[in-house]
Amino acid sequence: MSAKTSYKTIYDTLKNQIIKEGFLPGAMLPTEQTLAKRYDVSRPTIAKVYNQLQEEGFVKKTKGLGTVVTYQHTNIPYTFGLLLPGSGESEIFSIINDQLLRQSESGMFNCFWEGATASSAEIRKSLIESCLESYIQKKVDGIFFSPLERVPDAYELNLKICKVIREAGIPLVLIDRDILAAPDRSEFDVVCIDNFSAGCVMAQHLIDRGCEKLHFFYRPGSASSVDLRLSGVRDTALKHGYPFTESNVFCGSPEDSELVKSMEVIAGKTGIICANDSTAAVLMSSLDDLGIEISKDVLICGYDDMKYSKHLKHSLTSFRQPCEEIANISIELLMRRLKENNRIPITVNLKGDIVIRESSQFR
Repeated sequence: MSAKTSYKTIYDTLKNQIIKEGFLPGAMLPTEQTLAKRYDVSRPTIAKVYNQLQEEGFVKKTKGLGTVVTYQHTNIPYTFGLLLPGSGESEIFSIINDQLLRQSESGMFNCFWEGATASSAEIRKSLIESCLESYIQKKVDGIFFSPLERVPDAYELNLKICKVIREAGIPLVLIDRDILAAPDRSEFDVVCIDNFSAGCVMAQHLIDRGCEKLHFFYRPGSASSVDLRLSGVRDTALKHGYPFTESNVFCGSPEDSELVKSMEVIAGKTGIICANDSTAAVLMSSLDDLGIEISKDVLICGYDDMKYSKHLKHSLTSFRQPCEEIANISIELLMRRLKENNRIPITVNLKGDIVIRESSQFR
């Protein structure tokens, strides 16, 4: 080679080849002199690489014989860390978390989980940071991470968390959303629902029910996935010839009566799509307080199909995410990353289902 290769590059290359069974247990590695010539480095550099691999249990050096691979693939199950903070309002992360833990019982991998699905935003933030430090110290083989939302400086925190994981050389799969908003794209695999399509589905549903005016309501600091849902709603409304401008988009607290009052409602023709069920539940209460009747004046729907959705005063139409499949595919992608962590990032957009209830049917 014309240029010298760094010690770390040589070490990483050999370690990856051993892990991926490029060198099977019992195989003899090239001599130090052979590798030194191949990489245009000194022989002591190769000796240092082999010494480190020996300290980590990958090889054994024997004087007069050489360096033999001792790493046994079947004896070392993978260990993954779970960083699933969720939004503090949705049950989907608990379902995903439980499915990951169930799959770990197959024996293919072990899971570390330290309760990062707390309801308080500040507690979630603190748990994520402490869990991450613990996972790195334990040298986990991979991490599942659902980026934080609706906490102060969530964007910067997510970037920082992913940077720490990347610098530790740990494969990472993002669940539910990317850390960057479209059209930007991070370097990590992402598993989520097709949020644009989910927006289209909800808008089409309300239009089919007779709505000619659509509004979209979300809380400040929501994830980028909400922007994609909004885009799907806007696109569908415009395709049907219904105006959809900034005057149809409401960002704030659903408890804010003045904000809710500012929404133009044409009785029997208006539909409101909320970013999630918790927002929809509070908004329905605010509308009731203002004398605006659900299923008579307006229709309303949300996302995530929370357990309480069907038990509200007006049972809520919602969009159900395929949580178990999200977990299963996340595992597949992380296993893929373990074989080659430098692959081009993949986004897997899964299909969800609308659950139709009273709140989206005029009476």
